[in-house]
Amino acid sequence: MLYDLSVEEMEEVLVEDEVSETDIGDVAHLIVYNDDHNTFDWVIQCFIEILGHTPEQSEQLALIIHFKGKATVKTAPKNELKPKKDALVDRGLSAVIEE
Repeated sequence: MLYDLSVEEMEEVLVEDEVSETDIGDVAHLIVYNDDHNTFDWVIQCFIEILGHTPEQSEQLALIIHFKGKATVKTAPKNELKPKKDALVDRGLSAVIEE
C-alpha cells in the first residue's frame, strides 16, 4: 500500500545508519536512480532484503527516487557499500557509490 505523502514530507525521511568512529573519514553514499522498468514493489523488496531497511523506509525511498530521479539510500564506509551496490545492480537497479 502506498502512502499519500507530499514531496515535502518525503524529503523529511531520514535513513539512519551506524558508522563507527574509525570509519568517519571513509563515509560514502549509495545512490539509486529512477528507471522505467523496475516496479515500486521490486525496488522496495530490494531495499528491505539488501539494505535492511524497514518496509516504510523502503517505500518512502522508492517514492523519492520516483519523484526526484534519485536518492541516497544508504551512507556508510565505501567498503561496506560496495557489495550492497553490486547486489542492487545484479537485481536490475541503477546504483552508484559517491564519496
